[in-house]
Amino acid sequence: MIYDLPRMMSRDEDVAGEIEQLRERLRPYVRMRRRWYGTLRRAQFARAVQGSNSIEGYHASVEDAAAVIDNDEPFADMSEDTISAVSGYRDAMTFALQLSAGTSPRERFRESVPRAFLDDGSSPPLSLIDLPTLRSLHFMMIKHDLAHNPGQLRPGAIWVQDPDGDSVYDAPDREEIEALLEELFEQCASLFADETVPPMVTAAMAHLNLVLIHPFSDGNGRMARCVQSLLLAAAAVRDDDPVAPEFLSIEEYLGRNTLEYYATLDTVAGGRWSPQRSARPWIEFCLTAHLRQARTVLRRVSEFDALWDVCSQLAQRRGVPERAVGTLCDAARGWTVRRSLYLIRTETTRGEPISEGMASRDLQTMVRAGLLSPRGDKRGRRYLASEELADIWHQIRRMRRIEDDTDPYRSAQSPLF
Repeated sequence: MIYDLPRMMSRDEDVAGEIEQLRERLRPYVRMRRRWYGTLRRAQFARAVQGSNSIEGYHASVEDAAAVIDNDEPFADMSEDTISAVSGYRDAMTFALQLSAGTSPRERFRESVPRAFLDDGSSPPLSLIDLPTLRSLHFMMIKHDLAHNPGQLRPGAIWVQDPDGDSVYDAPDREEIEALLEELFEQCASLFADETVPPMVTAAMAHLNLVLIHPFSDGNGRMARCVQSLLLAAAAVRDDDPVAPEFLSIEEYLGRNTLEYYATLDTVAGGRWSPQRSARPWIEFCLTAHLRQARTVLRRVSEFDALWDVCSQLAQRRGVPERAVGTLCDAARGWTVRRSLYLIRTETTRGEPISEGMASRDLQTMVRAGLLSPRGDKRGRRYLASEELADIWHQIRRMRRIEDDTDPYRSAQSPLF
């Protein structure tokens, strides 16, 4: 027995509807695939990776996480463990998003769907999760630490301790894990087949059950969050939703609200594996997270769209090549630029590489145009936004409305946004 989906309430449907309205406002931006799309999507991916790892105590700025994701050196001093954790999670998330991608999901996933769901001739539900997939994701995340059995189920009993060494959660016995995971896989397939269940809820139930089954020696939280994002991405493919998975994830939100995240899991678990308890607090928490994250993403996309337009016009007037606009946007938002990252990120936005010589010339052009300011010697040369460029972003942010953080379940009579 695993945690079952609680009966959906009218308020759940209202919140899910508000989330869908916010995403509908986002879709025109991403359908057009504006030139800023690759730059912002990469930043969203970095925020998800950074947020999920920060929960486990691996702290890095979004900028440094983005550098590690790009296989470059971080700007700040980071421990090898943190770099390994970030790069491992990057690999697992990339693998998860690749699993969910494809032009023909019905054919691609048919083999993994239990036969019972196909007998009526209906479209098969998407079912991406099985034990080999979980083990592969876990190996990618934890491969730098062989002591924690990367890619293998835990060998024995496990419990979670607080900083004082007291046990706060006892996971199910080792001999139960395989059977519980099979139930989890079946539940995912069943919920995907039910059109009345929002994908956000299906993904939330997978997250809850996986993290409380605690099947691995380490990395269970990261695994659960990655699987949640995988299922959200799979639903987007199934529904032909143009909103990229990086814009759907709530990992950033969980990283910013870690104490509430843990408290909600503790409320549901009650200190030990107790699937007879209600998962309702968790569903409400996750839907609230999606609502608030959707507001943040929509605001971020709108602001970045405005920033890109201003930087593009400025580059055109001052003779800076169009391929450098993404880098100007990064610098305006406070990110540091160096040649190695310029090479990588220009390829991200253009879709094709440039030479090192061209990269050096572009950077010098931005300096002469008064948009970047160099720091350091030639070997360690870095570039920051000029005062003029940084002020563009400050002006856009000054126009920001106060973000609504209303709890839709605690003020049910209030408008959600």
